[in-house]
Amino acid sequence: MLKTITEWILVLMVFGFSALFGNWLGFDVLPWEAVPGMLLLVAVSVVGLVLEKVLPVNIPAVGYIGLIAIAISLPMFPGSALFVEWTEKISILALATPILAYAGISIGSNWADFKKLGFRSVLVAFAVFLGTFLGSALIAEVILRWQGII
Repeated sequence: MLKTITEWILVLMVFGFSALFGNWLGFDVLPWEAVPGMLLLVAVSVVGLVLEKVLPVNIPAVGYIGLIAIAISLPMFPGSALFVEWTEKISILALATPILAYAGISIGSNWADFKKLGFRSVLVAFAVFLGTFLGSALIAEVILRWQGII
């Protein structure tokens, strides 16, 4: 179990480091300002992963992680104001980008399974990507015009 926990920590630290870098580039938050929040997120994630393995209840780790995060951010929890202040400095987009990139790489590395899906699946994927891009661009255009930014 100790080896597994060490691997989890290393993986989460790699994601955390890349998220800190993305947070700095994309949202102008200096990495050392966001380190306490990132360490807190890594700690909560590790505790949730351990609880999933240790407790006999069949709840996924993300459930435990969510419950812990909610609990420590409640105003009645000691130190919650500090925890919220730390994690406010980390953008969700900076967190999601490396995780989604890893998911894409892991899916893309298994081309044999991808080939089994067939040509129509590729067309559906391109249609989804195009629709998502155009939809996002349209929403951004409308909101930015409504706010008078463009």
